Amino acid sequence: MPAQPSHNPPEHTPGAPPDALRADARRNRERVLEAAREVFAAQGVDAPMSTVARRAGVGVATLYRRFPTRSALVTAAFEDQLAVCATAFEEALADPDPGHGLYTLLRNVCTTLVTDRGFETVFMAGFPASLDYDRERACAEERLTHLVRRARDAGRLREDFSPADIPLLLLAVSGLASQPPETAVPAAHRLLTYLFQSFQADPPPRPAPLPPAPALDLSGLHRPVSAQPSTVRP
Repeated sequence: MPAQPSHNPPEHTPGAPPDALRADARRNRERVLEAAREVFAAQGVDAPMSTVARRAGVGVATLYRRFPTRSALVTAAFEDQLAVCATAFEEALADPDPGHGLYTLLRNVCTTLVTDRGFETVFMAGFPASLDYDRERACAEERLTHLVRRARDAGRLREDFSPADIPLLLLAVSGLASQPPETAVPAAHRLLTYLFQSFQADPPPRPAPLPPAPALDLSGLHRPVSAQPSTVRP
């Protein structure tokens, strides 16, 4: 019986020097991780591994050789986002205006929340069971609490504002994730600005203008994510 062609292209050229093999392996790994980030952002971390493999242009067996479990792939895919998240917290803590630092951080978090379903799930909902994510999540909660207390002590937030109000705000914003990004992002920024003005100890008599109103109406309120156009190829 004739041998069937392989659906898993070789990761290197036979006879290639070791440096070239390592470079090929690195490129393939990055291609898989980039595909995973795109697919998870659009479909969530429960998207089929076969979809990630097709997006990366590799066979499923190749993907599993590099990342034996979904958790391993998810953890590796969002490594850079964890670093970006840590930098955002550092910048907020370094801002001389505690209120502005907290607002800027929340704006960045809200943007991610409505545009990257994958990272939102792994960072906020606890998938996968990973010590790295558990540690980063605990660190983020600590820093958020510190930022809130710092802004409150500086007189920028009302006395009864609690760190527990932050998850409430994020929960409200997360409802916009079912909308396409061009609608969800401006809507998230507008909602955050509305809410943040109500958190202030002494709201200015003439608040700064709100971000523009998004193109959103009642017909799209409960539209499932699957009904939205996807940037991920089938």
